[in-house]
Amino acid sequence: MANGMNLAGVTVTRATQDDVVTRIGNSIRQRPSVALAVGSVNLDHLHHFPDGTGVQSVTHPVEWLWLADGMPIAWRGRTLTGLAWPRVTGADLLPAILSSAENSDARVGWLGGTRSMHDDLAEVMAQRWPRLDAGSVWAPSREELDDPDRARAIVRGIAAAQVDILVVALGKPRQEQWIDTYGALSGARVLLAFGASGDFLAGRVARAPQWMQKTGAEWLYRLYREPRRLARRYLIEGPQQFKKLRGATLDA
Repeated sequence: MANGMNLAGVTVTRATQDDVVTRIGNSIRQRPSVALAVGSVNLDHLHHFPDGTGVQSVTHPVEWLWLADGMPIAWRGRTLTGLAWPRVTGADLLPAILSSAENSDARVGWLGGTRSMHDDLAEVMAQRWPRLDAGSVWAPSREELDDPDRARAIVRGIAAAQVDILVVALGKPRQEQWIDTYGALSGARVLLAFGASGDFLAGRVARAPQWMQKTGAEWLYRLYREPRRLARRYLIEGPQQFKKLRGATLDA
């Protein structure tokens, strides 16, 4: 039975949260030559990357592990396989990854977000994972990221910090493009394209109730909380991507 499906230029892997945490741990311990990048596929991803992930550096490649974040993606996988297809989100994965990192003495770094968010996050981290080395933080402006010289300086700083796991929270499509371009140069063994997961963890953004997450209605909750920012994503851009789901095929 296939454990993945081809969708809009990427292979979405059928995996549980435990599967992903185990694979991340193996990447840190075994230190393969190519870093592991973990990304989420939902309707917003299909909007930003209609033909794949974009840059996909040949000179400095990373190995992408794409997971079904959106419920429509998980439903399509279940239809193709006849098996349960877990919805695995960055917000759900991050606490489990941090617990595993603390137990294995892995070092965690953060790229993206605001300084005030990281101040809030540091308090949460100190309470929940007191032994975890997660103090390496970079919160560059968009102008810094768009300037090649300044962007390379940021990457050199990350490499000097020798982080094992780098949480890249720049939002789609910038975070995936950054990982494709600079991820391998950062020295991190694992790169997590996890968007707003730090905001959720820091308590700055509330998650939807469990029943809404399980029934695929989390987007309604987020739209209710942030209508001005998310209306176009959920009401215009997202629905236009549904037709692409019909083109998904099983990965042998």
